Amino acid sequence: MSESKREHVILIVEDEDAIRLTLRDYLLKKGYTVLVASDGVGAIKQLIDHQVDLIVTDYRMDILGGDYWIKFLDKYCTDQKVLITSGFLRPEFPIPFDVLYKPFDYSDLESMIAERLADTGSS
Repeated sequence: MSESKREHVILIVEDEDAIRLTLRDYLLKKGYTVLVASDGVGAIKQLIDHQVDLIVTDYRMDILGGDYWIKFLDKYCTDQKVLITSGFLRPEFPIPFDVLYKPFDYSDLESMIAERLADTGSS
């Protein structure tokens, strides 16, 4: 199967059930393979167990979220494509990833995902 025909795997990291599950369903209908996690710890487990093409993650989560989650992604997931979603982002350091502020249209997020996945280097 050629790289362009392979299903892309998206990991959604979101602690709000309604957002996580509706976004999962939306992206499944768009043809992506979707994994979900409700916090940074669950996300790490998914990253260990699966090949992930792109992470869509909320910024603020109770368990391993916020600044430490962003710092973890920046330090240990340098080869990973990441999109941050946030209703309130106020870190005291620059975010090294693109940020989409809530509320957002799922179609806008899907466009950003498609752009990032089209920009494939050697992966």
